[in-house]
Amino acid sequence: MSVPHAKVIVNPAAGAYSTRRKWGHISRLLKYIGLSFDHEYTEGVGHAIELAKAAASNGYRYVVAVGGDGTVNEVANGILGSSVARDMAIGVIGTGTGSDFIRSVGIPRHYISACSRLTSQRKLLIDVGVVEYQSRGKPSRRFFVNAAGVGFDAAVVEATEHVPKYFGGTVPYVAGLLRTLLGYRNKSVVLHIGDKSEAARILSVVVSNGSYLGGGMHVAPEASLNDSLLDITVIGDIGKFDLLKSLYMVYQGTHGQHPKVRMEKATRITVEAKERVLVHADGELLGEGPASFWLVPSVLNIVV
Repeated sequence: MSVPHAKVIVNPAAGAYSTRRKWGHISRLLKYIGLSFDHEYTEGVGHAIELAKAAASNGYRYVVAVGGDGTVNEVANGILGSSVARDMAIGVIGTGTGSDFIRSVGIPRHYISACSRLTSQRKLLIDVGVVEYQSRGKPSRRFFVNAAGVGFDAAVVEATEHVPKYFGGTVPYVAGLLRTLLGYRNKSVVLHIGDKSEAARILSVVVSNGSYLGGGMHVAPEASLNDSLLDITVIGDIGKFDLLKSLYMVYQGTHGQHPKVRMEKATRITVEAKERVLVHADGELLGEGPASFWLVPSVLNIVV
């Protein structure tokens, strides 16, 4: 079976603007492997959603995202907002700073190796998360493919947006983390997980579909992209010094051993708070709580 003609959506700003420099080489590689394609550049936040949705409407059944986690998120949202999502496939060339989704799905992180996968007939049908939140005082909804959450991690995402764009890898996230740590206060919330409710004081709640977050932190070591469950990590009322001291455990995926961290699986979670809590998804700041997260199983094809 031949690979369909592809729409390639390129975020030139991804990877501290390195994607624009890499695109010439990537396009030659795609031609070399025999991929038939045309491409468009994104021009700002949300543009990849529009381009992917238009591609679906115009008969494309294969869309390739070239960029970071935010680009993949937007392409997925565009496709999932169409009427033909189940007939489509997404390929990914990760050129972003974090690239946590490709870590989770098993796509090579180097773009040369990733290009060689794009004519593969092998696809992974994955689950997708949905988050409902507040944006400018109005309810909004967004799909996420890798991870979302509320609290400290979302505040770090907000701080990371102000880190100079010439940094790549884990540097922006760690810099944002240290910046956030100075003034952040843990939040009092009410958690509704499945049919259980509880009041808690938390640093953060991470809702994972994939395993990684923040440029390689192994936040949800038991997560699977196609198990029809969300992996929920509740980080309780932990102090700043304890957080810094335990940070290495998150990269190793052993933070579940910490007495103020718990992990569980569910298909739905709601986080309510009387104070302001930020919400993020796939490395992008979305808005504020209250926030609800749930799962749509087996809905998106990823070329692997």
